[in-house]
Amino acid sequence: MASLSRKLSSFSLLDGSRALTFSVSILLASLLISEGLEVGSGEDGGDELFPAILRDEAVSRINQLGKISDADGYLERTFLSPGSIRATDLIMSWMQDAGLKTWVDQMGNLHGRTDTVNATAETLLIGSHLDTVVDAGKYDGSLGIICAISALKVLRIKGKLEKLYRPVEVIAFSDEEGVRFQSTFLGSAAIAGILPPTALQISDKSGITVQDVLRENSFEATDESLVWVKYNPKSVWGYVEVHIEQGPVLETLGYPLGVVKGIAGQTRLKVEVSGAQGHAGTVPMLMRQDSMAAAAELIVTLETLCKYPDKLFAYDEQCGFFEKESLAGLVCTVGEISCWPSASNVIPGQVNFTVDIRAIDDEARKSVVSEFSNQVYRKCEQRMVNCTIKHKHDAEAAHCDSELTLQLKHATSSALRKMPSDIHGDVPILMSGAGHDAMAMSHLTKQVGMLFVRCRGGISHSPEESVLDDDVWAAGLALLQFLDQHVNQ
Repeated sequence: MASLSRKLSSFSLLDGSRALTFSVSILLASLLISEGLEVGSGEDGGDELFPAILRDEAVSRINQLGKISDADGYLERTFLSPGSIRATDLIMSWMQDAGLKTWVDQMGNLHGRTDTVNATAETLLIGSHLDTVVDAGKYDGSLGIICAISALKVLRIKGKLEKLYRPVEVIAFSDEEGVRFQSTFLGSAAIAGILPPTALQISDKSGITVQDVLRENSFEATDESLVWVKYNPKSVWGYVEVHIEQGPVLETLGYPLGVVKGIAGQTRLKVEVSGAQGHAGTVPMLMRQDSMAAAAELIVTLETLCKYPDKLFAYDEQCGFFEKESLAGLVCTVGEISCWPSASNVIPGQVNFTVDIRAIDDEARKSVVSEFSNQVYRKCEQRMVNCTIKHKHDAEAAHCDSELTLQLKHATSSALRKMPSDIHGDVPILMSGAGHDAMAMSHLTKQVGMLFVRCRGGISHSPEESVLDDDVWAAGLALLQFLDQHVNQ
């Protein structure tokens, strides 16, 4: 981490290697053009498709990041872990290769920024996260970072990077998944100014706090340092994020890309059930205070509530209730469960489990959380066990800016028309059930837009996560088309 701390707030570039890479890139661009890879079918005919950068190199870099892990045999990178530090250093070198000035802020977020003719103009931010879940796929988060760097590298090769009439900044956020500290968006929330100083005292399962981890890696980790990370909303023009869809809609439609109109709100809970630990062979069934059996009932209660919410909620707008459509897309998940002492011949005395509840409508989501909480306490009382519900995370639904979404949609249409494919029809407009850094960044700027990329089977958070190489290319080209709108011609 010493190498990382030395890079704080520095804008160093790779001198010799950068010059060599730039020369090779120029040669590559010349070869591509000489081999007839210009396509004039789009409205901006004559633009190069640059598959060597937007597809081949981008895919290669995604594969390289996919091999950087803290675990043997599967992919895992958590907040400021050794693997995340190695990934940060590698991404920094790619940013510098694209001509960006780089630094790492006090929450471990990596930044790469362009030099432009108007350095004081409002900045366009493009980002995604470099951390992963446990046993992750290689595209979640990394795809968005690499596509942004690749698009800016093409602008550099075309001689347009310094002609951007506003600064463009790529951010690789240090923590979005919240795996280690069960608190998502540590990186983007700090930049957006919504991360409270108390977040520094959040601890992991070993009792190590966020502050401890930051200081281990040579960061200040003080209330004041969080202020340094926060961006001034007046300095930001907007935020764009490219991300895999993490769902099956685009694949079903046969379309590689889609634009996002909004992101579901999310609540994360931790439920703690305390019963009476005892011998599995000597305590009669009717006398047990079994925390595992109680937890099992609570989990099934949650599933029933979220599968059939219409049995519990009324839909009457005139009487103050939400419409039935408000619960469309409601999903609830128990993703983690632990018990103590976890022995086959012992009645568990303590069981803890996590709850994840998501819905597009914030009021509907809050109603589900409230109803589940009421049922938890009622059922625990019936079973003579103690239950505690801790709120670990709440994020309101984020709605993407209509004008920025339209710009992304036009850029996507233009890019796909230029590619050698038989894709027809309008670009799909989707809702996102997954949380993204865009949710946190929407507190910094109302101009938020997202571009989704098709993934096989809609599978994500799994090593089976897969994206076609040509879809990576399409995403990079769409982002390039969007950036071209911000170039002084």
